[in-house]
Amino acid sequence: MLEVPQPGAEKAMSYRKKLPANWNDKPPGRKVEIDLSSPALAVFELERLLFTGKVIISHADEVWPRLYIGDQHSAENGADLYKHQITHVLNAAHSERRGQPDIYGSMRISYMGVEAHDSCNFDMSVNFQAAADFIHRGLSKGGKVLVHCHVGVSRSATLVLAYLMLKHQLTLVEAICAVKENRGVIPNRGFLRQLIKLDGQLFGTHH
Repeated sequence: MLEVPQPGAEKAMSYRKKLPANWNDKPPGRKVEIDLSSPALAVFELERLLFTGKVIISHADEVWPRLYIGDQHSAENGADLYKHQITHVLNAAHSERRGQPDIYGSMRISYMGVEAHDSCNFDMSVNFQAAADFIHRGLSKGGKVLVHCHVGVSRSATLVLAYLMLKHQLTLVEAICAVKENRGVIPNRGFLRQLIKLDGQLFGTHH
């Protein structure tokens, strides 16, 4: 029996078309469609989608070609940074008190620090554009970018999702599908609401 493709069945997996050939050559997953027009409902649906992400077993994971999400350890371990040939580090948990790790100067790593709290009340959206520009600059020069916070699941993931939306025209659902296959991430609910808002600004609430 011929299967009739459902309308929009390809939509959620369309991020694959935006990926370089041979990147993550896995069969397409099931279609994912989430209505973001009601943010309260959408947050729960997005969380359910996020919970299907890959279990974290390493300090840093490549979630997009040459773009890594990692934890504090991955950002301070010179051997790891050297092994992955990281050229740019975006710290989403920067504190003035600790400043920029000394090793970056000697390794010629470009650094950007964002002082963000992993709190539902923190406005991370004010950093979306600057963070996306920093990541984009690093990758467009052929570099490798590590975006990290303390654990590498909420703050750093939020900035990476915003980058994929702003610079690669992925919808929020597409961005989540792309990232979660490589690292299980869970932005807090406040951050999810801010990403839903960004999705609405970029694509209109309904896709």
